[in-house]
Amino acid sequence: MARPAHRAGNLPAEATSFVGRRRELAEIRKKLATARLLSLVGPGGVGKSRLARRAATDLGRGFSAGAWLVELAEVQDPALVSNAVMAALDLRDQAATEPVSLLLAYLKDREILLVVDNCEHVLEAVARLLSDVVAAGPGVRVIATSREPLSVSGEHVIPVPPLELPAADPAEPLQQLRQNEAVALFVERAAAASGAFELSPSNRAAVVDLCRRLDGLPLAIELAAVRTRVLSPEQILQRLADRFGLLTGGSRGALPRHQTLRTTIDWSYDLLTEREQSLFRGLCAFAGRFTLDDVESICMSDALDPVASLVDRSLVIKEDSRGVACYRLHETMREYAALRVRDLGEEQALDERCAEHYRVSTLATGMEARYRLPEWLEWMDLEIDNLRSVLRRCVVRKDFSRGIDIATSMGWYWITRATTEGVWWLDQFLAAGEGNPIAVAWANFMRGFLAVLQSEPAVARAPLTRAVKAGRELELGSLVAQALSLLSITERMAGDRPASERYFAEAESAAQGLEDLSSDISLLQARCLNGMFDGDPASVRLAAAEGARLARPANDSYSLEMMLLNEGFAALVMDDVDASRRLFVESLGIAHRVDDRIAQYALLDALSYHAARSGQARLAAQLLGASEATRASAGARHIGFLAPLLAQIQEGGVAALGKAKFDAEFQAGQAMSRAAAVQLALGEPARRVASPPASDGVLGKRESEVAQLVAQGLSNKQIGSRLFISERTVATHIGSILNKLGFNSRAQIAAWMASSE
Repeated sequence: MARPAHRAGNLPAEATSFVGRRRELAEIRKKLATARLLSLVGPGGVGKSRLARRAATDLGRGFSAGAWLVELAEVQDPALVSNAVMAALDLRDQAATEPVSLLLAYLKDREILLVVDNCEHVLEAVARLLSDVVAAGPGVRVIATSREPLSVSGEHVIPVPPLELPAADPAEPLQQLRQNEAVALFVERAAAASGAFELSPSNRAAVVDLCRRLDGLPLAIELAAVRTRVLSPEQILQRLADRFGLLTGGSRGALPRHQTLRTTIDWSYDLLTEREQSLFRGLCAFAGRFTLDDVESICMSDALDPVASLVDRSLVIKEDSRGVACYRLHETMREYAALRVRDLGEEQALDERCAEHYRVSTLATGMEARYRLPEWLEWMDLEIDNLRSVLRRCVVRKDFSRGIDIATSMGWYWITRATTEGVWWLDQFLAAGEGNPIAVAWANFMRGFLAVLQSEPAVARAPLTRAVKAGRELELGSLVAQALSLLSITERMAGDRPASERYFAEAESAAQGLEDLSSDISLLQARCLNGMFDGDPASVRLAAAEGARLARPANDSYSLEMMLLNEGFAALVMDDVDASRRLFVESLGIAHRVDDRIAQYALLDALSYHAARSGQARLAAQLLGASEATRASAGARHIGFLAPLLAQIQEGGVAALGKAKFDAEFQAGQAMSRAAAVQLALGEPARRVASPPASDGVLGKRESEVAQLVAQGLSNKQIGSRLFISERTVATHIGSILNKLGFNSRAQIAAWMASSE
């Protein structure tokens, strides 16, 4: 679900390139000219996803906003369907706007093609959402794939049959046979598996018979073709024929297509070693992508070789995420593995191991995530589908204690990525009234924090009050100080200044003697925001400067970004224009690294104002447009104290450029990518991010990162902690580095790194 968004021309490649489907593509092109919602319907394994993605690649150029892929295979909870669509469109749940409302507002005026893939397990939720989407956006077209129709008004259903079968005609010219869809797929996959496979007069009969016996099912054909690495087509055919014969009593009658696919997967599964079979079954625990570390924690130790074997056999799909190798299961494979797990009575033990793995992982990293936020958020983006699946199982199984541990430890993800979703999970676990008292206390604090971010002081008050009470009873000084600081902000937002001042005084008293950075930062943030309400920029500037001084050496990115923003606005109000710009520039760089959309929006507005003041009306208009697009993509409200600045920018821009030119530049800014807008605001030319100095094409990204940390003298344990990987994985990377570079010591790696810089 939480993968990077894909636009037209940049849709993700399938495990194989697209083969065939000419007639279905023609029908999609024809119907999409008049239909708003197409459903490609058919059983698992017929290639619906590949067909939909190819159609989007071909047709996406005709939509001004492009074609975007929404993958729902990993979405286990119907309530999160709108979040999945929003994430795929690169929108951000970072404010009080409900995902559905944000989504409909965003799509209202856009010409866009959405591919919504694998809808069958959340069919009702998808049907409701897509009905609203096509009603709200006249320029929206949708291609959905499912095993059954959505059954909504205006839906056009296109049944997706298996691939065209080759004729059993030995006289058909070989070149003509190569054009057959099923044969072309088999040949392509066989060539990829064995390195050198061609259709020839000697093997054509076996290939044709295989494709026919496999009913033209793409997944079944791929599983058979990969066996050409060790078997000839004739041998593959014989072994499959034996299997089919057992099921049909030796007759030549065809099996139902679903049984054909099941039998083909059975054959692949039975050819695995016992260890590989055990691993394959265990992988159904993952709802989304997973890493080798996850596998070794949940399924088995030393899993590299069996994982590689499953990838080689096309039972597992390998892909990279920001330089990290990760894996996933085709949804049909996940269903098959889950059936095997249930048949063997392994389901409960597997679920327990999976839930405990993610509980331990989030507890170990969550509370300290603020001090290495960019790296932690990358890890969370990769794992989020698995975490959501575990949270859902915790709700269903009433495992509230474990669920509240995980949901609370994910707090910095909810703060920066998914605010309304965090509220949704926390409310479910807190309502149960169960869990470790310390975890429940922090969960109440996080619930209050999210309510403050959503500008809902009436909602924030109760959980923060409970957090203070529990913190005092449990002698959690940092929790008490932070919750009181937030209560001070809450009451000021609600207009109760006396209560705000009372809570602030209590927070100061609670923080005394703790020597706790989080408490000190919270207190300073309360002083900043309360100073803004009081119209006291000098107080704000002083508190923010102190907050930045504390946050910087601790690498507290989020706090540093906010303190710089606060200090910058205070300096601007005090007419210290040059100082404010320096502060905004540094804050925007951090906000871009952690992808904090709310801060980016405010900072783009601020730097637009600076451009306007310096006579750069065109730049000011573009940054204003980029800011508005960023605000809308996060569902944020307009910040009240920015209104006078925005009015000045617009008034001055129209006077300098004329309304038509100003509007054109504003729209150009709206159309920019956020990265381009940030570079423009920072005064930087568009640039490509350089690779780490040690890569030079020799080392992979992760290997380069490990090599850099080795050069800094870090141990395997320290490197693993820094990069969120196990010591075993660190050792594997170091072994690979030594092998690639021909070295035999860490000292040689360090020396090579130094010479590469």
